[in-house]
Amino acid sequence: MSKLEVWLRGPLPDVPPLLQPIVHTLLQAQEELHESLAHFANHLLWQRPEGVASVAFHLQHITGVLDRLLTYARGEMLNEQQLDQLKAEGVENQSITVQGLLDALDIQVEKAINQIKKTNQESLTEIRYVGRARIPSTQIGLLFHAAEHTTRHLGQLLVTAKSVK
Repeated sequence: MSKLEVWLRGPLPDVPPLLQPIVHTLLQAQEELHESLAHFANHLLWQRPEGVASVAFHLQHITGVLDRLLTYARGEMLNEQQLDQLKAEGVENQSITVQGLLDALDIQVEKAINQIKKTNQESLTEIRYVGRARIPSTQIGLLFHAAEHTTRHLGQLLVTAKSVK
């Protein structure tokens, strides 16, 4: 029997009930990324078949977007380091490795889950602002989009990875 998907493994300890699906989604994506890139060669990271985004970009972007969306969910604005990281996403750097990108992702997923565990469900509909334009959203909207965005880029990464192998 194959391993059950994360959402079928039951509630996660210390995660508010309404936020379980978000954490399940992040953990599922993390597992799939590790499984699919277990034997992925570093020299393939920056390849862009038919001009699509590279595997490296998708990994950087997933990690960066999680950081940025969770910053907004806390009611904070981005700092200079986050803005610099955003500018660096997708900029080819041959010293970057698959393992280094996965390690960065793992750290960010852990930070996200720890933040979600501390989130008061009563605050989920509170307004939070996105970007310098301060576009209004809600805390739940930002957290949900973090999970949705992660899975969207996971799918794109999986197709790109398969096509460059």
